[in-house]
Amino acid sequence: MERTAVNPWAWSVDMGYDQGTLVSGPARTLYCAGQAAMSGDGKPLHAGDMAAQLALSLDNLEAVLGEAGMSLANLVRLNVYTTDVDLVFQHYGVLAARLGAAGATPSTTMLGVTRLALPDLMVELEGTATA
Repeated sequence: MERTAVNPWAWSVDMGYDQGTLVSGPARTLYCAGQAAMSGDGKPLHAGDMAAQLALSLDNLEAVLGEAGMSLANLVRLNVYTTDVDLVFQHYGVLAARLGAAGATPSTTMLGVTRLALPDLMVELEGTATA
């Protein structure tokens, strides 16, 4: 499998993501359900704490990737759903640092939503990975 970054503009690279990712050749693809700040027994955690919710959502996304023999480095697409876009940007370093440490630059979309599945959840991460 070969991954090629597609960036007609450089500004997104400076922010840590690619505008597109072209995947060629034989590959395994994992479509991850949205991961939020949920405990192992399905309870929402860290009500009102965006940084903690981002960190746990990433932990949970990494756990799903790990079960498939992948890591954050395999992400080619990341959708960020949040009830407060401004607050996510205040804590974006949590996400950017983890992705940067993994060498991941997935094509990313951030969407503000009215609410997520459970009222205390503020952010949900949905990823697609290839290997």
